[in-house]
Amino acid sequence: MRILFLGDVMGRAGRRAITDRLPGLRADWRLDAVVVNGENASSGRGLNAAQAQGLFAAGADVVTLGDHAFDQKDMMQAVEQEPRILRPINYAKSAPGRGWRVFDVAGRKLLVAQVLGQVFMSRTYDDPFSAIEPVLKAHPLGRAVQATLVDVHCEATSEKMAMGHWCDGRASFVVGTHTHVPTADASILPRGTAFQSDAGMCGDYDSVIGMEKTEPMRRFVTGMSRERFEPAGGEATLCGLFVETDDATGLAREVVQVRQGGRLSQSGPAL
Repeated sequence: MRILFLGDVMGRAGRRAITDRLPGLRADWRLDAVVVNGENASSGRGLNAAQAQGLFAAGADVVTLGDHAFDQKDMMQAVEQEPRILRPINYAKSAPGRGWRVFDVAGRKLLVAQVLGQVFMSRTYDDPFSAIEPVLKAHPLGRAVQATLVDVHCEATSEKMAMGHWCDGRASFVVGTHTHVPTADASILPRGTAFQSDAGMCGDYDSVIGMEKTEPMRRFVTGMSRERFEPAGGEATLCGLFVETDDATGLAREVVQVRQGGRLSQSGPAL
């Protein structure tokens, strides 16, 4: 399978880049599946139902959320009605929606799951390692499913790396989200799982992690706030990870960092 994962969609600039670029990338790169983290699509604060449908219309097969999953109130209902939207698996047990599903994509079965980290996060969530373990055990690669993608949404690169090694050999790829800066460690781990600590954001990089620069800089310099943070509105870079898997084993055959458009150096799979 040829699978593209795109990192946190940041505000209107990120949504516009998805709409403008994803259909062409899907065709040019012959993608079987596209998974998008929509965590910050609504002005940097969650995702609403209409915007989720816009991501699907542009070519996303699955949308994952994160710690801002329910900042937009209509997502409480939308995540129950739309099975292609996933909230973190280790959110409160009373939370609506689900944290993993198996999807039929291109005649194959793709498992997508999301976990929230605990280190440096604003609140404590259930242990992500214990949460993902029974899902992986119940869906062995190359048998129950042809591919498995785990979105690990957390702050610390150490926790993301630990999750990658925890899943190595049992997931096709593990990719980090949340910090909005693409890391340079895309690789295939020893047992065959592709990994990247953070996919980066789909947003304007002439910013402070996607937010217009003035207010974050003021707070850093003075320790005082004056205005709300607002997403930067310039041309966005689509950032993510491309993985090609082997149908027989479900493990990764190729991994390529993706950066398309905007300010960052460009990269992606060969056509």
